[in-house]
Amino acid sequence: MEQPVNGNANVQQDIDYVKILKIVLSRWYWVASTVIISLIVAYMYLWYTPETFSTSASLKFEEKRSEISELLNVRNVYDRNNKMQSEQFVIRSRQVLLNAVEELDYKISFYLKGRVRTSDIYPQKPLDIAIIEQDSLDFATNLFEYEPINTSLFKLSYQEGGKEVSKEYRKGQLISVRGIKFKINNNTFSKTNNAIYCFKFNTKSSFVGRISGGLSMAETKGTNILTLSQTDANPYFATDILNSILRAYVDYDRNQKTISATQTIKFIDTLQQGMAKVVKSSGSQLEQFKVANKVLDISAAGQDVMKKLTDLETEKSSLNLQGIFINQLEKEIVGNKNLNAINYNLQGITDPMLANLLAQYNALLLKREQTLVDYKPTSDAVQQIDKQILEIKSAFVSNANSQRQKNQKTLDFLNQQISGIKQTFNTIPKAERELINLTSNDAINQKVYSYLSEKKLEAQISKAAITPGATIVDFALYNIRAIAPKQQKTYVSAFIIGLIAGIGLIFLIRLLNPFIYDKETIESLTNIPIIGVIRKYQDAIDEDNRQILSIKNPKSLFSESVRSVRTNLSFLAAEKASKVVCITSEISGEGKSFTTVNLASTLSLIDKKVIVIAADLRRSKLHHTFKVNNLKGLSSYLSNQTTLEEITYDTEVENLKFIPAGPVPPNPSELLYSDKMQALLELLTQSYDFVIVDSAPVGLVSDAIPLIRMADVNLFVIRSGVSRYQAASVPERLSKEFNLSNIAIILNAFDNDILHSRYYTTNYTGSYYANYYYYSDYSNTGYGSGYYNDGPDKKWWEFWKKK
Repeated sequence: MEQPVNGNANVQQDIDYVKILKIVLSRWYWVASTVIISLIVAYMYLWYTPETFSTSASLKFEEKRSEISELLNVRNVYDRNNKMQSEQFVIRSRQVLLNAVEELDYKISFYLKGRVRTSDIYPQKPLDIAIIEQDSLDFATNLFEYEPINTSLFKLSYQEGGKEVSKEYRKGQLISVRGIKFKINNNTFSKTNNAIYCFKFNTKSSFVGRISGGLSMAETKGTNILTLSQTDANPYFATDILNSILRAYVDYDRNQKTISATQTIKFIDTLQQGMAKVVKSSGSQLEQFKVANKVLDISAAGQDVMKKLTDLETEKSSLNLQGIFINQLEKEIVGNKNLNAINYNLQGITDPMLANLLAQYNALLLKREQTLVDYKPTSDAVQQIDKQILEIKSAFVSNANSQRQKNQKTLDFLNQQISGIKQTFNTIPKAERELINLTSNDAINQKVYSYLSEKKLEAQISKAAITPGATIVDFALYNIRAIAPKQQKTYVSAFIIGLIAGIGLIFLIRLLNPFIYDKETIESLTNIPIIGVIRKYQDAIDEDNRQILSIKNPKSLFSESVRSVRTNLSFLAAEKASKVVCITSEISGEGKSFTTVNLASTLSLIDKKVIVIAADLRRSKLHHTFKVNNLKGLSSYLSNQTTLEEITYDTEVENLKFIPAGPVPPNPSELLYSDKMQALLELLTQSYDFVIVDSAPVGLVSDAIPLIRMADVNLFVIRSGVSRYQAASVPERLSKEFNLSNIAIILNAFDNDILHSRYYTTNYTGSYYANYYYYSDYSNTGYGSGYYNDGPDKKWWEFWKKK
């Protein structure tokens, strides 16, 4: 990847992937620490998290038809999608789950208390507990902790009224707590058995949430098979309860169908009883008429009229009967305030649309009952279902009205036809007309009665032929292999998370870092050349820098790096025999005075006459370094209070002289801007090879500006790990503002910490500046334990130690 820096298209930066790897490896112990912490967290997670087990079973849904149903041609339309969805709500219904719990020995649960957690030990029963008396609703359901004392005594601890209760009992003694009395008839005392058992008394409803939370169902695509899974912390409970749910559902399905048939039979029987009285009455009237009028037969013309009249009246009676069924259904649905399922099997009697709406209504009631297991009646989930139920009711009423209107139109048409037929009665004798009417009414009533009898018989036979709508294909099997947490997967995940966290921490610290650490960072921020990199001095430095460091340790990497700067300095303003070098920085604390002292001392070592001027008139400390007083100095000379000879001091270093700053004047900027300052520099260049000026920081005051403009060479000091990114832009701003081409950068206190190094490699193909200088940062000298060495090498495990 290449990108221009600061708009200079001739500067190219390529990503160095090897350097990225080195950055990560430089803090391998961070990564190792995060990995170890993650593994410890994973271990604690596995230790404290109970294992979860799962088992599965399957149901096959189908509409079974008995031989009797086939003979009667009873139609049952099977809609697989709706059936599968609605029956899932039935399986999850509270009633089915309660019936399933009933099959288990649910009244007492036993637990084993461990150091970390208490575990359910179903189906084990370490204690023989006999319940003597129990309130059906209000009784203690808190946990009892059993601790044996000896072969006949034990201690029970439990919570009562918010207080901890602990009492001793004898084996077989009657124990009475809130709402329940019981006895413990055995004692598990053993000197070698340190197990502590707990138990609690349950209600059936206390298991509903546990079962519902672990129950899941999935349809097998393209089939009518439903797979059920039960997840629980106890594999034996999960298996037993799932099998109980299967059996409870099949029984519930059969019972619901039986209830449906029974309610249908009862409703038809009520109608049939009333029709029986009507049939009997019409038959008696017909018989009495025949006896009274001695009429035994009807003519052929009368027979034809009677047949037409009977058929039309029969059709009218069927429509009226259908209206009765519709009114009954509407009444029960609209008035069903308790939201109980309406189990009428009226297929073939009422309109199919109404039967479908009834099925949807019952399905929503089941869904609502299941939702109430986890939610309150005022919750959004239940309110949404209630809204759907109201919509179904509204749709049922609308369809019932439409059906009644349709039936009424048909009745009006039939009445017109009947009226037309009765007009032909004028040609028939009066006695025969009355006989026809009575005979027709009797026939109609007989047909309606027969129709009801037929439907009642079909419902009775259907009830006798009822079979469940689902078959258990596979029962659940015990599975003692935990599905969660997976030990291997947990540790692998923890290792990966730790690895990512460690690497992420490295790059996060780099991202949040506001400081400059290496020359690549400077090169990416500015076009000003770097004249050299001064290594960090590894030993302690006193506050006043009194030791001339580069001379004190001439064989160190630090000294060699200063000498490298000295060498490159000769290339700047090479045409001048004597050079004025101004050293500055953005802010204090970046090491400009430190650089001044060491650069001056190394120049003096090669027989160069050097004079150092402490030009920071506000807060110079160089006089402490050279052990001279500051009563007179540059400020005194510029204000005409002393002579040059009086402020020029010899130092301990041969060929090196020093001018202190002197007392702090009220107008330092004006003094430095004066012609006398420029004359002083010109005078000193006649006697010295290098005039090194230690100026004030340019980012704080403007004192250094006149010195920068007077100097032959300007060195801008950036301190590794102290100078911020904006510091790199200062020398370029100075260069452009004052049209300077003699400014260069020194990176001070470089420690070769690769963590903060740039992962770009900078290549120059040309630049704003014509000359670049060779220098070395001595990060890889090849002399690890040889000539250039600050001290003994560290071992890899001593990464926390400083050299």
